[in-house]
Amino acid sequence: MSPDLVRTVSSTLRLQVTAPADLVFSVAVAADQPPTSETLSITVDGALLDRTEILAAGQTRLHRVASAPVGSLVMQYDAVVPLGDGPAPLTELESIEFTRPSRYCDSDRLSPVAHSHFGHLEGAELVQEAVSWVLTHITYAPGSSGPVDGALETYLRRRGICRDTSQLVIAFLRALGVPARLVSVYAPGLQPMDFHAVTEVAIDGQWYVVDATGLAPRGSLLRIATGRDAADTAFLTVNGGFADLVSMQVEAVVEPGLPADDGLALTQLR
Repeated sequence: MSPDLVRTVSSTLRLQVTAPADLVFSVAVAADQPPTSETLSITVDGALLDRTEILAAGQTRLHRVASAPVGSLVMQYDAVVPLGDGPAPLTELESIEFTRPSRYCDSDRLSPVAHSHFGHLEGAELVQEAVSWVLTHITYAPGSSGPVDGALETYLRRRGICRDTSQLVIAFLRALGVPARLVSVYAPGLQPMDFHAVTEVAIDGQWYVVDATGLAPRGSLLRIATGRDAADTAFLTVNGGFADLVSMQVEAVVEPGLPADDGLALTQLR
């Protein structure tokens, strides 16, 4: 992978706030991926709002507007980010936290299935087989899942989007004692362009990224948020009040061009 790759990303969220709202945005690149340039603005009816940046687990940066007034809100984010260092090695706490079942990665319920399919495997071979199974058995189908569906629903339905396939891989791996976590990313090459979800899995104490959709090369993915599942990585959370998402636009490109990716080589998010 060329160290000269540079990602240029942007996102625009338009909301209609109908009652003063407590809003949390998770669209900025992670704190361990310092940009060479970056801007983030949040306005309502053209007036700039104050926001607070909060550093969450996994170097996730949250931007909170505690009381957005009624009106048309626009969140605009732009950044230019070169390749950085890979993620920090697996910690002992992470080896516990990311092996437990979670709200959308119900590995306890899928444990018999995971042991039946993959119980004879371990290490990188286990990870590759789990990803391959999801790629070949789960149809990527936008609109086929709901916001509260978990990994078991995806397994039974055999359809889903990137968050669903990622969470199913995570559930399979956790059921077999392998730490795995969900990462939201900007994904150059993704079509149609959107925020994307992938899986990070710990192999021999290091975190590597896998993508059970195969829709974008992993070498240019750019980390936004990291967590147990989609509950920790949502691009927008409305904690109070009322706000409706009117539109969303995401852009991500990489120069000098998209890297090659065979989907098999161990790859880290950088």
